[in-house]
Amino acid sequence: MWILIGAFLVLMIIGVPVAVSMAAASILYILVYDVVPDVIVAQRMIAGVESFPLIAVPFFILAGNLMNIAGVTGRIYAFAVALVGWMKGGLAQVNIIGSVVFSGMSGTAIADAAGIGTIEIKAMKDHGYSTEVAVGVTAVSATLGPIIPPSLPFVIYGMMANVSIGALFLGGLIPGAVMTLLMMTTVGVLAYRNNWGSDAAFEWQRLFRAAIEVMVVGLFPLAAYLLILAGLSLNVAVIVALVLLVAADWYFDFDAVMALMTPVILIGGMTLGWFTPTEAAVAAVLWSLFLGLVRYRTMTLRTLAKASMDTIETTAAVLFIVTAASIFAWLLTVSQAAQILSAWIFALTESPWVFLILVNLLLLIVGCFLDTIAAITLFVPILLPIATQFGIDPIHFGLIITLNLMIGLLTPPLGMIIFVLARISKMSVERTTMAILPWLVPLFLALVAITFIPQLTLWLPTAAGMIR
Repeated sequence: MWILIGAFLVLMIIGVPVAVSMAAASILYILVYDVVPDVIVAQRMIAGVESFPLIAVPFFILAGNLMNIAGVTGRIYAFAVALVGWMKGGLAQVNIIGSVVFSGMSGTAIADAAGIGTIEIKAMKDHGYSTEVAVGVTAVSATLGPIIPPSLPFVIYGMMANVSIGALFLGGLIPGAVMTLLMMTTVGVLAYRNNWGSDAAFEWQRLFRAAIEVMVVGLFPLAAYLLILAGLSLNVAVIVALVLLVAADWYFDFDAVMALMTPVILIGGMTLGWFTPTEAAVAAVLWSLFLGLVRYRTMTLRTLAKASMDTIETTAAVLFIVTAASIFAWLLTVSQAAQILSAWIFALTESPWVFLILVNLLLLIVGCFLDTIAAITLFVPILLPIATQFGIDPIHFGLIITLNLMIGLLTPPLGMIIFVLARISKMSVERTTMAILPWLVPLFLALVAITFIPQLTLWLPTAAGMIR
């Protein structure tokens, strides 16, 4: 076990990529101990990606890329300005609301930071905010991406834990709302202390239009319900309601109705049984193509080709990490590491709350060094069986793991959001890191609430009948 873990850590320290470090350490372990034939390495790596839910990975990545090139980010920003730009610290609040909407399309924190973050940082700097403040609020709001559905980490976790991805998606809605409120409250406190003003004039007309857009999206399920009462079947009623919604959006030229509809379509489609979470990823791509090619007409063959190539590169990187982590995690199991850790934890405590505190501490440290996908693939097979023995629901545990690893994206030395925002803001990595650190407070408060109040995560999936 120590050769396996030691080789992995040494390779990581000298700068070898995470996936290569795990694969090399696994091969070294097999060569030294000759525990299995060499061909098992290839078989286990293939088995790690031979999973139907993983088909969702490239489609969710493609959907996020397509939304970025469809001009949706600018419309989301305009909608957020109309909704909260008049508040104190207006553009900081806009930053958060924009990320909430974009989270319903992208599924990843990196896409959020690189997509709408580019617009938000420039706008905040133009309105007199320091670069540090703009980067800090953009970084913390980007963590909403994998919590509010759809979520790429939830797909990976659901595959590894063999739990309902749809239940994970529903479970992320209330925690996402809690995180949003904590972030907005933080901005409000800082705006009061630093005397930040509003960044957009309060106009009833703009606010009313933004509120109308939210109401239009909310009227979609009501219209479907009324059509069912009128005698239409469920499927026909939903299709007719969607056509009416698209027609209304086309006539009134709303800014963000179609973007706001993305999570509604995905969650609603899964709840109604129209499609599985994997098929929901395909639906997200089709919806993105509709917006870019038909509704907004902003996509070209060149931008589509670029989005496709970006998707191929990202998917290859993600799946290579999954394959390497699968063999590494399997060898940890073979070497009895999971059993040793389990025995140590049960000797240390019999309280599930103490166990969750230990898990949080472990994952906060791990998140500083490991990629999110690699960490999920590596630690879920080890920690989830222990969590189950403590009576912790796998859906609840998935939210805890994901939020911890999102915090890891904001912390050195390997936090990817740090590097993305450093490039966008043209600040050094060191300055970017210092700008982000104060904004971790609302994330830690959210982590405490989600950890110790399981119903924040479990209430919606239970109400929807996805878990019992």
